[in-house]
Amino acid sequence: MTAVIVGLLICLVLSAAVMALVAIPAHRQGREILTARGERVVVKVRETTDNATSRASGAVTHATSTRRQGPPSDRKAS
Repeated sequence: MTAVIVGLLICLVLSAAVMALVAIPAHRQGREILTARGERVVVKVRETTDNATSRASGAVTHATSTRRQGPPSDRKAS
């Protein structure tokens, strides 16, 4: 199992190095790295991530506030 994990880590490092060797010089020269379709995918993923983040944040805030107050039966009548 250790050999598999080490192999995957080596592949990850090699792929990051290849991407850096290709993408960084292209970016410095002002060339587009992604195609128009790739740009649309990135925009869609960012929008989806933003929506999911805001929904999760709202859910956590709601859960935290209701937990602090406790269930309705535990609250004392004023």
